[in-house]
Amino acid sequence: MRNESAKQKNTENKDLGQGIYTEEEKMEQKNKYSIIVPTYNERLNIALIVYLIFKHLRDVDFEIIVVDDGSPDGTQEVVKQLQKLYGEDRILLRPRPKKLGLGTAYIHGLKHASGNFVVIMDADLSHHPKYLPCFIKKQSETGASIVTGTRYVKGGGVHGWNLMRKLTSRGANVLAQTLLWPGVSDLTGSFRLYKKSVLEDVISSCVSKGYVFQMEMIVRASRKGYHIEEGAS
Repeated sequence: MRNESAKQKNTENKDLGQGIYTEEEKMEQKNKYSIIVPTYNERLNIALIVYLIFKHLRDVDFEIIVVDDGSPDGTQEVVKQLQKLYGEDRILLRPRPKKLGLGTAYIHGLKHASGNFVVIMDADLSHHPKYLPCFIKKQSETGASIVTGTRYVKGGGVHGWNLMRKLTSRGANVLAQTLLWPGVSDLTGSFRLYKKSVLEDVISSCVSKGYVFQMEMIVRASRKGYHIEEGAS
């Protein structure tokens, strides 16, 4: 009980400016994370993914930017309901009139990002938000420019993928590793944490569209010499 009281008092003193924060604590306090989630017909998933993000990032300053490409299933209406629940400052709906490609969805979302870090992730629940704190911690500990999720390390995997999709992904990664040698095990993954300035630099030089865009981004980042770390996803 005495230890808990002392810890609470120390926290209160810090809040009053009477204590000293570690450098890591200071960085965690001032960092903001913009989470870009492209959607198309994700009405059944978007509420759950938003709930899980809020659940696992309780002590983190973040915003969720939903880039919806004119979903006919009512995805945008669900997002508007979520805005009423969580606040329009925490959930930003930035729609587009039709499907225009994954790469341009990230570019569109990046224009509205106010954080100094950007997370890109899918809305189909293949990326579990429970890994986000690990991404943030790894970046803080290593100073990495990019933390990319990988399904090919212990603790990694995919949710809801059938065998053919897993084999296709693995085959694409083997081919890319052989031809490009980027030093990253999962080139086709789309669950990543970027320093915003790094993402702006890399994305401006990419020419691909669709899902190949993910591969080009990480290869270009590697060629530019950016510090890349991997984390289970």
